[in-house]
Amino acid sequence: MSYTLITNGTLIDGQGNEPVTNASVLINDNYIEKVGKSGDIQAPDAAAVIDAEGQYILPGLIDTHVHMAMELRNVQDAILTPFSYRFYESVEFLKRTLNVGITSVRDAGFSDLGMKKAVEDGLIEGPRMQVSINPLTITGGHGDSWNRSGVDTTLQTYPGMPNAICDGKEAVRKTVREMLRAGAEVIKVHATGGVSSPTDHPEFTQFSQEELEVMVEEAHFRKGIKVMAHAQGAEGIKNAIRAGIYSIEHGIYIDDEAIELMLKNGTFLVPTLLAPISVLESSEKDNKMAPYAVEKSKEVVEAHKESIAKAYQAGVKIAMGTDAGVMAHGTNLRELGLMCDIGMSHMEALVATTKTAAECLGWEAQVGTIEAGKLADIILTDVDPLSDIRSLENSDHIVMVMKNGTVYKNLLQRKGSHV
Repeated sequence: MSYTLITNGTLIDGQGNEPVTNASVLINDNYIEKVGKSGDIQAPDAAAVIDAEGQYILPGLIDTHVHMAMELRNVQDAILTPFSYRFYESVEFLKRTLNVGITSVRDAGFSDLGMKKAVEDGLIEGPRMQVSINPLTITGGHGDSWNRSGVDTTLQTYPGMPNAICDGKEAVRKTVREMLRAGAEVIKVHATGGVSSPTDHPEFTQFSQEELEVMVEEAHFRKGIKVMAHAQGAEGIKNAIRAGIYSIEHGIYIDDEAIELMLKNGTFLVPTLLAPISVLESSEKDNKMAPYAVEKSKEVVEAHKESIAKAYQAGVKIAMGTDAGVMAHGTNLRELGLMCDIGMSHMEALVATTKTAAECLGWEAQVGTIEAGKLADIILTDVDPLSDIRSLENSDHIVMVMKNGTVYKNLLQRKGSHV
């Protein structure tokens, strides 16, 4: 057994409870053993001690919508860059993500099982991953990057990344089975068009409700796996919810009926407010973003904020997700401030990226809160996020990152610590 004691900090436990001052967390190997006031917790003599005086103790953060195998590049770069290059890039993307305190992610497309295994086996540093492999799409829909020039800039398929374009119920059924065979832990579908695709629009509906129901049926009855839906237009959102899909990604044009359905079905909403904003910001400084993506982002950005605000006010469950890969990895925590801009309190935003995000992944028994029996995913910040949540956008304020009991970043002066 190897013990680590984090002591003398202010605990924000991820459950929405009031902060606890002078708190300690005792870690036994990779699990949390005790949580409480520092005077009430005694560590074994050989324990490593991390003095968190003046710091804030939080659960490892969770981003429920990332693309760890990519960062958007312009069409010329996409065509000219060798296929294997992106695997080497992803090593840096994963490390950056962990460095900002995100210890778990749900990958919404293009990371294969090998990337997850490389992290788990310690070959590379990165957050714990839940992978969807390749998002299902229709011919000519979001996810089909065939351009009218005839050039196809779709990320290449290979044995661990099956082709995801499918039309009709039986093709859908087979494609879901292929994703499961490749190791998908969640099925991702594009239920509507999107901002970054060349031949559709966010309000376009993709797949019929019957096709979406086949995805849910195949995923659930074969492996008990859930389906997440890129869904931006109102009709596509409602089709997805009625089909039994458990999380709506983006939700740009949510209407009142969609909100009622989400509340009735307990559907999660993953806003990714940062995504269209980052497209516009990028367009002002370089040429990475295609003109059609820039124009569509201008069109949707205000409607997006209004829809998420309306869903929040109605009580829809909101889990933090960013669409990282559309913007630079490591800038994820900008999403927290944007969530507060639409009405969430700082505490609610933190719960959205801890407890609620863990529930969205189905990992609430393991991560998301600081409680005895959970995995030791813990971060320390040198600023109070409840007073200034945007301070977390500067990764220097994340002074320690622990995942699964191992410290990957520590800017503190440590006492007797071997980690």
